[in-house]
Amino acid sequence: MENFWEHLQNLTDAQSIISKGGFYLLLIVVYAETGLFFGFFLPGDYLLFMAGLLCATGLLDVSVYTLVSSLIVAGILGNYTGYWFGHRTGPLMENRKESLFFKKRYIVMAEEFYEKYGGMALVLGRFFPIIRTFAPIFAGVVKVDFKKFSLYNFVGSVAWVATLTLSGFFLGRKYPGLKDYLQYIVIALIVVTSVPLVIAFLKRSKLSNKTDEH
Repeated sequence: MENFWEHLQNLTDAQSIISKGGFYLLLIVVYAETGLFFGFFLPGDYLLFMAGLLCATGLLDVSVYTLVSSLIVAGILGNYTGYWFGHRTGPLMENRKESLFFKKRYIVMAEEFYEKYGGMALVLGRFFPIIRTFAPIFAGVVKVDFKKFSLYNFVGSVAWVATLTLSGFFLGRKYPGLKDYLQYIVIALIVVTSVPLVIAFLKRSKLSNKTDEH
């Protein structure tokens, strides 16, 4: 059991994924987080940032062009997988039992986000944990037009990967010493990406309480 939790911790540790697993594990993790319902716990945002940073400092032995293009493809394929999964199993998910890797509230969050932003939820959702994983699944459940989904999928993956990976890369080029403060960077990114979800959750809870009172 201890080995399992240690392995899980390694998967959620961006530096460990990149340094121990290398380039290909990096692609697998990005694919899983953007398309498989159990991938919501994986470190998408800061993994991309760290990949760019480590690429700039030479700790990740791959060109930035190969890195960015490969991550974009992984993100696109991940969302297609999520869409297909939601399209095929949509009705079954309503009756699916909750588990460590599946919570119905995640689908509800993705649904509310989609209702608020429409198709752009597939682009904006890339930048938010959990939403990133479940938005394409929900799009498949409600059978969003495949051509429209493909457009949002492509734009979202390009925007997400380019913004975070290139930010890490150029900061790493300008300030090579940043690699010595990775833990602080990770904490900052977690806080920044989690705040909007926490606010949304609090608003939803407040609204639910008001509804219950009436």
